[in-house]
Amino acid sequence: MNRRFFAQFAAAVLTAVTLGLAPAVHAADESPDAMIKRLSDEVMSAIKSDKALQSGDMNRLMALVDSKIMPNVNFQRMTASAVGPAWRQATPEQKQRLQDEFKTLLIRTYSGALDQVNDQVISVKPQRSGPADTEVVVRTEVRGRGDPIQLDYRMEKTPTGWKIYNLNVLGVWLVETYRSQFAQEINSKGVDGLIATLAERNRSNAARKG
Repeated sequence: MNRRFFAQFAAAVLTAVTLGLAPAVHAADESPDAMIKRLSDEVMSAIKSDKALQSGDMNRLMALVDSKIMPNVNFQRMTASAVGPAWRQATPEQKQRLQDEFKTLLIRTYSGALDQVNDQVISVKPQRSGPADTEVVVRTEVRGRGDPIQLDYRMEKTPTGWKIYNLNVLGVWLVETYRSQFAQEINSKGVDGLIATLAERNRSNAARKG
């Protein structure tokens, strides 16, 4: 097990959740750690039992994206955080394009990790937050061959339940990693330049995937 695999696997888990592999309707008062435990179990089970997902079938993945809502992820907040201050100046159309391209980037970049899931299990650590907290970090470990791997989720409480908006692998937060990359593009090319770069990267990834 290595950092690159689990960076991929973590985003694959997040992607699978985003794709709607977990049922959309759950109690709004479900605790954040219980939610992560449920999602982890369902995602791992779905990956292990679905040959199409294991092989990274992009048509299947994209069809699921098109047909499902994202009940467990605040993807707008995730994208806004990754884009940084420029998000506030972006037009509604630019914001939508950024969300669409960022979502596609995550799905295509990490779909290859889906076929690497085999005998790993996810253990959710005891929750340290209080019942009145509206922002929490749920800490988990991925256990398999080798040392346990840290995998944490930043979550927010909403009227419809807890939502994931960031993810940490071995001390590295996903959104912050993309923010540093996006900032370079925005500083040199502006928001439209970032959108164009993401779109081109997605086209290249799709071509390589065939």
